[in-house]
Amino acid sequence: MNLSRLLLLMLVFSPVSVLSFGGGQATIPEIQHQVVAVHGWLTDQQFADMFAISRAAPGPSTLIVALIGWQVSGFPGAVVATIAVFLPSSIIMYLASAWWQRNEKSAVRKAIERGLAPVAVGLIFAGAVIVLSSAHAGILALTTTAVVCVLQSATKISTYGTVGAVAAVYLVIFTLFHPLAA
Repeated sequence: MNLSRLLLLMLVFSPVSVLSFGGGQATIPEIQHQVVAVHGWLTDQQFADMFAISRAAPGPSTLIVALIGWQVSGFPGAVVATIAVFLPSSIIMYLASAWWQRNEKSAVRKAIERGLAPVAVGLIFAGAVIVLSSAHAGILALTTTAVVCVLQSATKISTYGTVGAVAAVYLVIFTLFHPLAA
């Protein structure tokens, strides 16, 4: 077990946790930057693959940190990375929630709500762009992303219906045009 790698995992993921406005998805740009560009633990393609696995699996969207921790330092790395991403923000939210509830009409609270909402949306959007870029998305992936975005934001089609329809379309496309890949 490499203690310096475990400490580095903690130092990378603890600050990410604290700045996760908008949920785990909003942390993806910084996680990708840290693990690919800064530390070189993963390639862009490995990051995109781990992102896909973490999104397909049940559980929180920050499951990717356990996968990265595993890649960097095995089971201990997965545990340390997971604790690092959940514990700091949980403690801060626990402490802040008492103030938040007591100050419902506060101008500071309203400013925080109004200011953080667009930041959260921007971080989530940046995460999507980074994952598409890391996966070297082609025209089919970009078109699929745009169609899913429109369907989910402008219609009442359920997420399950959208995922099922996209899966069926991809099955047909890859069976007809890439029979060896199927």
